[in-house]
Amino acid sequence: MQIKEIHTVPKLENSIRFQEYAVGIFKTLPTKSGVKKAIKKKLISINGDIATTALFILGEEKVILFESEDSSNFKRLQLTLDVIFEDDYLAIINKPAGILVSGNKFKTISNALDQNLIKSRQLDAVKAKPIHRLDYPTTGLLLIGKTNASIIALNKLFEYKQIKKTYFAVTIGQMEVSGIINTLIDNKNSETHYEVLKTVVSKRFEYLNLVKLSPKTGRRHQLRKHMLSLGNPILGDKEYCNEKLILNGKGMYLHAGILEFIHPFTKQQIKIKKDFSNKFKKIFIKF
Repeated sequence: MQIKEIHTVPKLENSIRFQEYAVGIFKTLPTKSGVKKAIKKKLISINGDIATTALFILGEEKVILFESEDSSNFKRLQLTLDVIFEDDYLAIINKPAGILVSGNKFKTISNALDQNLIKSRQLDAVKAKPIHRLDYPTTGLLLIGKTNASIIALNKLFEYKQIKKTYFAVTIGQMEVSGIINTLIDNKNSETHYEVLKTVVSKRFEYLNLVKLSPKTGRRHQLRKHMLSLGNPILGDKEYCNEKLILNGKGMYLHAGILEFIHPFTKQQIKIKKDFSNKFKKIFIKF
């Protein structure tokens, strides 16, 4: 049989059942059910012996995944992600525009994580999972959990508002220098703080503003709805914008630029920044 992938197990503190450890170590075999099927079909060897579901590993084993006869017809997602931060518990990636975080589509961030992240060595390692959402056209920092404990802990940090997210947007029209928006969204309280960083005159839009946005709640489409409620929709937003102000072909100018939180396991202060793209900078180049 032809070799598809090779994996060397790092040193482990405790032994672990191979079928639990193996989830995510192969880019072409990201799920637990897939691992079980490959073991059943005798497509995995460990130190030269065929793997079994009862096998425990201790560390430093050489694991080989072989090509199956029908695998050539299997469609695999090829999507390289920009990984900004990663350790054994979590990761932070830079989400590109025009792709869903998760859902029923084939091309999603969720489906691309296993091929871009390093398999966690923790005993409760699971398939990597996004902790929050970014809209389809939004770019920027997305937090990922890699173990069962980290997914639970990170969700609690969001629940207790202990993760600070800062966004940057380009908005249309004249604005106050700063302010707080607290209009209801879906009959629920919502709050966003904003600060105008730069403003330029525009022939088509009169004014364009570079705005820093700090949401204090996490309602669906909150920032887009809040900017529209001020009469200053986000440039390129086709859903929450006056039809006459829609900009086609450039995407939406909304970027999740900063994530701040205390790491739930290392207790390290995490502050990750990712600058917005050049399309933002071109608007304000004179500054």
